[in-house]
Amino acid sequence: MSYGAFESEKEKWQKKRGGPGAAKTLRSPRFLLRAMKIKKREENMKNKRKKGFRLGYDLHTQLELHSLMIPGTVMMLIFSIVPLFGLILAFKNYSVIEGIKGVFTSPWYGFQNFKVIFGNFDFRRMLINTLGINLIGNVINIFMAITFALLINEIANQKFKKVVQTVTYMPHFISWVVFGSIIITMLGADGGMLNLILQKLHIIKDPVVFMAKPQYFWAIAIISNLIKELGWSTILYTAAISGVDQELYEAADLDGASRIQKMLHITVPCIKGTIVIMVIFAVAGIMNNNFDQLYVLQNSFNLERSEVIDTYIYKVGLQQLQFGMAAAVNIFKSVLAIILLTAANFVSNRLTDNGLF
Repeated sequence: MSYGAFESEKEKWQKKRGGPGAAKTLRSPRFLLRAMKIKKREENMKNKRKKGFRLGYDLHTQLELHSLMIPGTVMMLIFSIVPLFGLILAFKNYSVIEGIKGVFTSPWYGFQNFKVIFGNFDFRRMLINTLGINLIGNVINIFMAITFALLINEIANQKFKKVVQTVTYMPHFISWVVFGSIIITMLGADGGMLNLILQKLHIIKDPVVFMAKPQYFWAIAIISNLIKELGWSTILYTAAISGVDQELYEAADLDGASRIQKMLHITVPCIKGTIVIMVIFAVAGIMNNNFDQLYVLQNSFNLERSEVIDTYIYKVGLQQLQFGMAAAVNIFKSVLAIILLTAANFVSNRLTDNGLF
């Protein structure tokens, strides 16, 4: 019997047996206990029905969800997995004149492409530039992203907090072609904002052509990337901070802890897992530069400090059509990334008991 049917039966019983004794019987413990049991049984049945129709709960909806992965999986196979076959060009003497057929028919070249690359003095310089820009940039970016996320979390006014987040997220969606042009204009010797400020402060006398000075390029690349990506980099840290138990902060308030003490002793330890994962990803991707940024900011004057492995692959592979050498550099990058990922994960597991695997 449903609870609604029970209520209907109760009304009929009241009409049939009206009088003072009827109300007393309806309020009796036995009658109320039966009503509670019927209501509870009906609620359990509703919950079961609701649970059964929940997306992904039963086999039918699981198959529907899995089917949504098919287009993405097919695209991944076509554009990411199948092209990996082209890595065999690193071990062949391939010429673009031979076309696709040459991938299979060109003679084996052994490790000659690797010998040519590693014997090139320019490659050593590019490796230093790649590691230098990424290593220094990652350390600064991670530290600033964590600090900025902590500061955003301390903003009490929710409207102002949303404005700050929106303003800092927006540069991420600007193309490097546009953002790089803004940076080049600001650093220009002819009316550039930075030169005007430095001259007004009497720090410099004559304008400095920053983009033509190789010694300034690392700083320009790191700072411009920080300005563009700082807000976007805080998203994961902000999400992790929002999951911290608020009772910890309340207990700290009772103990008279300051905001900085709560940040250092509650917030940071609670998001340690997220920080460790982001550091591991940063170490694993240390060989991958932001190609768009460096290609836009690069010119013939700063080439000594701006040429990195990614721009080298573009020039050798697409401009000079030496696909064998470009494939060899890609294999070198991939092997080194796997080694760095494994090493960073091993160190993380030993020191913090947190890691990817």
